[in-house]
Amino acid sequence: MISTADYELERKLAALARRLHDLESVVVAFSGGADSAFLAAVAQNELGSDHVHAVTAVSPSLAGAEEADCRALADQWGLRWTPVETHEMEQAAYRLNDGERCYHCKAELMEVVGPIAAASGATVVLGVNLDDLGDHRPGQRAATEAGAVFPLVDAAFTKQDVRAASRLMGLRTWDKPAAACLASRVPYGTEVTVGILSRVDRAEAALQALGFRQCRVRHYGDTARIEVDTDELAIVLAHRVEIVAAVRGVGYQYVTLDLEGFRSGNLNAALS
Repeated sequence: MISTADYELERKLAALARRLHDLESVVVAFSGGADSAFLAAVAQNELGSDHVHAVTAVSPSLAGAEEADCRALADQWGLRWTPVETHEMEQAAYRLNDGERCYHCKAELMEVVGPIAAASGATVVLGVNLDDLGDHRPGQRAATEAGAVFPLVDAAFTKQDVRAASRLMGLRTWDKPAAACLASRVPYGTEVTVGILSRVDRAEAALQALGFRQCRVRHYGDTARIEVDTDELAIVLAHRVEIVAAVRGVGYQYVTLDLEGFRSGNLNAALS
């Protein structure tokens, strides 16, 4: 007998399929994370490659490893994929890094991706799920103002649903660690620069090379504040010499460990 959870997941998958067929042709804002990857894969299955175009915004705020993984996923899944440059760093309002930074970023994304969709009569879709609606995400407002839609929300998908359905479909992204733009590592009020984003990217890549899949390096001037899952705190301490050397190697003077562990979007607490 099918379980209640499995039934609910199948119901949501059917709702997502109906929503995508209603849209007919989509351009997926494809970051390569679990959500956008799942959305792209389902869209590809339902609509076919002629009606699905995955587009990745490339800028200093995208980690180099994420861009490479987007390319790899597109190759593996046969997605029609295009990397496009966005220029949010040229906007003073974005670099200012106040509570509306994400608004300016998504507005820039839509400026670039919107015309691609319009040229083929497609709709821009983002991998926003129900859990995302509870956080401070002004970028969602910018996207909807520019005509983007959120099919996962329409089909009532939570983050857990996305991972469960991705696993069911055999997608390797089902357990991919949460990722966000590199600017999310910079506290509000600290100007975002290419140099800072590059340093954060290299520091996190160094930690990942040491085996930490889910990690953040929060930038506080000469200080790097490391976040890992709480069950890995002891591992960090056991390997502190290598970690300090790796993080100092990209330009930080002080290396600290956040004892509360990894929290996605935790810098948003400063806005409350």
